[in-house]
Amino acid sequence: MKLSQFNQLPAEQAQAALAHCVAIKRWQQAVVAARPYASLAMLYQQARLLAEGWKRQDFVQALAAHPRIGERASGEGKEAALSRQEQAAVGADAELQQALRLANDDYEQRFGHLFLIRAKGRSGQEMLAELRRRLANTPAQELEEALAQLREITLLRLEESIA
Repeated sequence: MKLSQFNQLPAEQAQAALAHCVAIKRWQQAVVAARPYASLAMLYQQARLLAEGWKRQDFVQALAAHPRIGERASGEGKEAALSRQEQAAVGADAELQQALRLANDDYEQRFGHLFLIRAKGRSGQEMLAELRRRLANTPAQELEEALAQLREITLLRLEESIA
């Protein structure tokens, strides 16, 4: 979608156009409310600034729309399709999938939520190594790392969607 189109959409449609970026309604609403944007740089800057304010409750809301790393996202929506594309590096490697399942289980027991990582541009082995590394984090450290990854995912999806 072109920036000019995004700027002109009714608010409800503009918010729907952002829904696949992240399942945080207040972020979607705030990005839409700040329109019109004079440039893509201004849109991305505002989106980044708004994402910097995310807290635990935002993270919990966003996680509802994310599958486990190594598992295929279900559904036909844009967010599910993007997730499948982003996680394509895991592929059909049964050994890697098993290692991810076990590490995901350890992570979820330790932190009480799904492991979140920007999968785009990373191999399955890189994601597994990061998952294992982050198991050593404190809960506070892990929340910060997970929020940083959520911001990366969101901003990449925004940049791929509005140009």
